[in-house]
Amino acid sequence: MGMNLTGAMTAELTMLFWAVMLYFLLIMIPAALGIRDNGAKAQGGPRDDMPEPSVLRARMNRLAGNMQENMVLFTALVLVAHAAGVHSDNTVLGAEIFVGARVAHAVIYIAGWPMIRPVAWLISVIGMAMIAVEMM
Repeated sequence: MGMNLTGAMTAELTMLFWAVMLYFLLIMIPAALGIRDNGAKAQGGPRDDMPEPSVLRARMNRLAGNMQENMVLFTALVLVAHAAGVHSDNTVLGAEIFVGARVAHAVIYIAGWPMIRPVAWLISVIGMAMIAVEMM
């Protein structure tokens, strides 16, 4: 049976769950593009001699990598705060800001809009900082 996300989990853990779901989506998109571009047999092999990815697929790979880097930090912050019993309006808001900014970051990155992507990234970092400050 599924777990009710509003039940036993804190808001921060719920935001972590949604961040993981976003990350999973960002991994699946370039995987699907690889199958579309190269075929399932080529993608299922060792991929030693693959052609250069399309512009979109290369962008999606970079986006997934960027999300992975940020997920390491966000996950650690949320879990350490949870283990330490640190939970406040600021930790909740920080987690919500992180997830919202990462969704915006993904849309902006996929669209290829210049100069605004770093702003979305910075907002997500501010969300993480809000969690970290509560533990100091």
